[in-house]
Amino acid sequence: MTLKVVLINPQIPPNTGNIARSCAATATELHLVGPLGFEISDRHLKRAGLDYWPHVDLHHHLSWENFLEFYPTVGGRLLGYSVRGAQNYSQFQYQKGDWLVFGSETQGLPREILQLCDTTLNIPIDSQKVRSLNLSVSVAIGLFEARRQIYYT
Repeated sequence: MTLKVVLINPQIPPNTGNIARSCAATATELHLVGPLGFEISDRHLKRAGLDYWPHVDLHHHLSWENFLEFYPTVGGRLLGYSVRGAQNYSQFQYQKGDWLVFGSETQGLPREILQLCDTTLNIPIDSQKVRSLNLSVSVAIGLFEARRQIYYT
């Protein structure tokens, strides 16, 4: 079982493209849950992912409800990342098969989705002037910490 990254309603094509590149580099499944703020064929999305798109294990779910029908067939824990997350991401014990779930750039994860997660994680931000990190940065931080724990320690 591998890790999986889930983006709920992503809005900015270059962020999703950068995340796709990280997923390609780590052989991590990428699940896009609609509605999306762009078309899958968007040139900015393709540009950010460069020529790595053929190497992305990409899954597109039209809605959260569609994703919820699919997810139990695979199993694993839903880990919701949020500025309101209950636990520091680096102090959490990751497992193979975990789903790293991130919300849109503008809204984050809705409360009803956070409530369905097995746990919620936060990435600490020291400055009170910054509300959140860029989505592609947050995914990279979470994904590489999970990989470090699972595969390299």
